[in-house]
Amino acid sequence: MDRYPFPDDLIDAQREWHAAYRALAAPRPRHTAELRRRLLLLSVRIEWHPWWSTPAGWSPAARVELRRLAAGDRKAEAA
Repeated sequence: MDRYPFPDDLIDAQREWHAAYRALAAPRPRHTAELRRRLLLLSVRIEWHPWWSTPAGWSPAARVELRRLAAGDRKAEAA
């Protein structure tokens, strides 16, 4: 059972943010300006998502849980 009922578009944005960050952190990344713009766009989309104004979104732990959830999917895929 999920402690926080994150909407799918918020989870997808966080997953895309992680993917763009990993691509930018790779040795000698290509298209760095495009990746930086993508990170900025996704950061704004995540930060200003309407879900954060709901009672469940008020908790700072919810932001941590969103990042953990998105990163956890990546770890599951790697295993």
